[in-house]
Amino acid sequence: MSYVIALFIHLLCAAFWVGGMATMHFAVRPSAVATLEPPLRLRMMAATLRRFFVGVDASVTLLFVSGVGMIMAAGGFRGLHWRIEAMMSIEAMMSIAIVMAAIYVYIRASVFRAMRRAVEESAWPVAAARLDTVRKLVTLNLVLGVAVFAVATIGRAG
Repeated sequence: MSYVIALFIHLLCAAFWVGGMATMHFAVRPSAVATLEPPLRLRMMAATLRRFFVGVDASVTLLFVSGVGMIMAAGGFRGLHWRIEAMMSIEAMMSIAIVMAAIYVYIRASVFRAMRRAVEESAWPVAAARLDTVRKLVTLNLVLGVAVFAVATIGRAG
């Protein structure tokens, strides 16, 4: 995989994931809260998140594949030692990405699954509590995602 293609895929996937979290957090959820009654809102959010998470599944996978591809295209980690700021930036991005992926897997495999089950059973208070947990974890991941963008740009500028 060429470095430029890997970088393009990497940036596209990062923009989709972080931008999607921002859209969900700042636009979709507040609009749903303002306009829909809880049962309809919870059904809509479950359906919206289900569709969004399909894209996030692909993005997370491609982020790791493209990130490793860029490292390999640069000659592996040895090829990155030419500038300490760049090496620290890559290690910071990888560390934050692993934390973000772990949070996402927890949301996807546990919290969201429980939310969908509660929506299917019309257990609205349970579904609302699970959605609130998703919201809090997505907020954390959004902050971490912005931090990765900061590390990536500041690390390259240094």
